[in-house]
Amino acid sequence: MANDVSAGSTTTSIAGRLALGITLLAFGLGSTDVIDGVTAADAVSIAHYIGGVALFVAGLFAFREQDSGTGTAFSVLGALWFTWAVTDAGSANAAGLFYLLFALVVLSLAVAGGDQLSQGMYGLFLVGLVLMAVAAFAESGGLAKAGGWFAVAAGAVAWYGATAALAHWPTVFSKRAAGRGVTAAG
Repeated sequence: MANDVSAGSTTTSIAGRLALGITLLAFGLGSTDVIDGVTAADAVSIAHYIGGVALFVAGLFAFREQDSGTGTAFSVLGALWFTWAVTDAGSANAAGLFYLLFALVVLSLAVAGGDQLSQGMYGLFLVGLVLMAVAAFAESGGLAKAGGWFAVAAGAVAWYGATAALAHWPTVFSKRAAGRGVTAAG
């Protein structure tokens, strides 16, 4: 493994990853029903202030640092989390449509490139949002729980990315190390 200095090396990126990680963990755990009496609705305050306001502000600071990729990601995700927190979907289909549109944004972020942790985080979050959208349209509690677990995994990856940058832990796997020990059958 190698240390990837650019993965969250700025204070803005670290703060943004922490905000996104906490929001995804709260939203995901609430969606899984794994904690008795805690639902996704209980994540509204976290999504509003940490996922919405703090993430949006982190995005603005990233733009100020001329980091357009991080600025776009954090400001758009902040706006979407803020909207999720303050909007009453009204119907299951409206909630499904919101999750689907949110997933399209996250798809754009996932294919935009960046470091391995970000792509992994966005990929996991994308799967979670698609599952949540289908669950809302089909009114399936099981799919909603599965989507919640993907959001939990995405939150854990975001949290690790921020913590790794602070603690100087590895954030990428080198291609040489990943392929070591694999031999071709003759």
